[in-house]
Amino acid sequence: MAGGPRVCVFLGSQTGADQVFLQAARDLGRGLALAGQAVIYGGARIGCMGALADAALAAGGEVIGVMPQRLIDREVAHRGLTQLEVVQSMAERKALMHDLCDAYAVLPGGFGTLDELFEVLTARQLGEHSHRIVIVDVAGYWQALADQLQRMGQEEFSRAEFLAFVQWAASVDQALALLA
Repeated sequence: MAGGPRVCVFLGSQTGADQVFLQAARDLGRGLALAGQAVIYGGARIGCMGALADAALAAGGEVIGVMPQRLIDREVAHRGLTQLEVVQSMAERKALMHDLCDAYAVLPGGFGTLDELFEVLTARQLGEHSHRIVIVDVAGYWQALADQLQRMGQEEFSRAEFLAFVQWAASVDQALALLA
């Protein structure tokens, strides 16, 4: 059993246009496993999600996937995980991933990644959890989001205390240090 926190990783099911995104997923998976931290993620065998899981498993880590049945039916589930939790909806997926984890890491991804990130940020703002949220800004991918969050504060749509819920990491190594 993992000794450190169980880290829920939000990231893309696509590979991205640059190999740096796949490498970051591999490095984070491997790093979490070597630190004795379990990986909780969306359960896919494809894209950056698959790279994260494969690297964590290869390093001897515990990897728990959470996936709706309809995605399993599309044959995108990773069949070699420590555990695959099957749920009926995306809402159930997010709720179970939250219940299973102690911290969040966010790598590059698309709509689903943003949806997951903003749901946990909103829940934190409402006092529903106090989990650490680390965004890994691989190759400047999240810079526009950082700028937007800062603007939200400047325009008084969010308070500084809420914006401080996000910890920014410029590299996987920095993210691993923040999650330790």
